[in-house]
Amino acid sequence: MSSGTDLTAVSAQPLDRSCWVCFATDEDDRTAEWVRPCRCRGSTKWVHQACLQRWVDEKQRGNSTARVACPQCNAEYLIVFPKLGPVVYVLDLADRLISKACPFAAAGIMVGSIYWTAVTYGAVTVMQVVGHKEGLDVMERADPLFLLIGLPTIPVMLILGKMIRWEDYVLRLWRKYSNKLQILNSIFPGIGYPVPRVPAEASPLADHVSATRILCGALVFPTIATIVGKLMFSSVNSNLQRTILGGIAFVAIKGAFKVYFKQQQYLRQAHRKILNFPEEEA
Repeated sequence: MSSGTDLTAVSAQPLDRSCWVCFATDEDDRTAEWVRPCRCRGSTKWVHQACLQRWVDEKQRGNSTARVACPQCNAEYLIVFPKLGPVVYVLDLADRLISKACPFAAAGIMVGSIYWTAVTYGAVTVMQVVGHKEGLDVMERADPLFLLIGLPTIPVMLILGKMIRWEDYVLRLWRKYSNKLQILNSIFPGIGYPVPRVPAEASPLADHVSATRILCGALVFPTIATIVGKLMFSSVNSNLQRTILGGIAFVAIKGAFKVYFKQQQYLRQAHRKILNFPEEEA
């Protein structure tokens, strides 16, 4: 917008002006302040200062630094403000710096929270797998830098390991070579017989719950391995060996059930039929 001297000169011009916001003319309000803020000509050239101020406020939506342009000619309005005092200038600068720094600070806090959560989970997992006292002794003797790097990698490695869908590879191999291994037919019925058609299998990426299942399954795996190890290998004295054996047993048993379940689902899809539409009785 122009300065106060220019606005006074503009408002003093004896023209038949019409405001494109409120459509009022000079005859309707002779004391109104007029302004021509853009390159428009004709009926959209002039506008009341007060009307344009309200229109700019609506477009800025509380952001006084947002740029506003004419809706007809797209010329950007020249908006000026009174000079700020030194105190107000410093406060305004500080407010803008804080607004720009907050997203980075929030991201840093989020990353830091995730990191220390991973460190805590890793420490708890070490004490759970090795034993409470043994785990504390191991971490007390270890290098602090090693702990800061090694402990948060524990949940990461568990998640990466959970993402390996080894059951699918085993199932494909068994479907391919099951006719040569007759013992598999007695364990998994129907795995070696030909199917009428090859059904389309769902992609792992299409499973909308796979991410949450992987996360939960990976993080709870050490606890399950510890429980299975105590139930099945209670004669083993070493906590670490017992937990490792429990984890291997759990993965093997769970994998066998999963392979069996997927094979049965595969056979159901392969033997699927579409029936004739029933004719309506007259």
